[in-house]
Amino acid sequence: MPALKINGRPVRIDAVDDMPLLWALRDTLGMTGTKYGCGIAQCGSCTVLIDGVATRSCQVPLSAVSSGKKIITIEGLAENGKLNKIQAAWLENDTPQCGYCQSGMIMAATALLAAKPNPTDADIDAAMTNICRCGTYQQVREAIHAAAKA
Repeated sequence: MPALKINGRPVRIDAVDDMPLLWALRDTLGMTGTKYGCGIAQCGSCTVLIDGVATRSCQVPLSAVSSGKKIITIEGLAENGKLNKIQAAWLENDTPQCGYCQSGMIMAATALLAAKPNPTDADIDAAMTNICRCGTYQQVREAIHAAAKA
């Protein structure tokens, strides 16, 4: 029974060690903010933070994160019901369209701003490798710049 630390809380789940973190989050814990997109770590819909690093959870077995690594999901960003500055910037800049990729995008942006609080367009382009079928890349860039200024 893997023991995890998710959004600051210890969690024990009844799952096999090779279950992908994505499925443990969604199916076992009911945390559906992290999305399934491709299953091969290409699209980024399943991005979470593991020890502060944007990571595609569909390819991470529970055994790789059950050693006390800190996992943050989209559900863990807001505090006391208040959106964080990245989530707020996403809304203020009308970034989401269909919204499917947005939780992964927000998680990748969170890691980017933690590493580079004032990123350039080139920094954003290099860090934001998530795929958006709606093509909201310009709005993503604008939201990240707005969050950096907040």
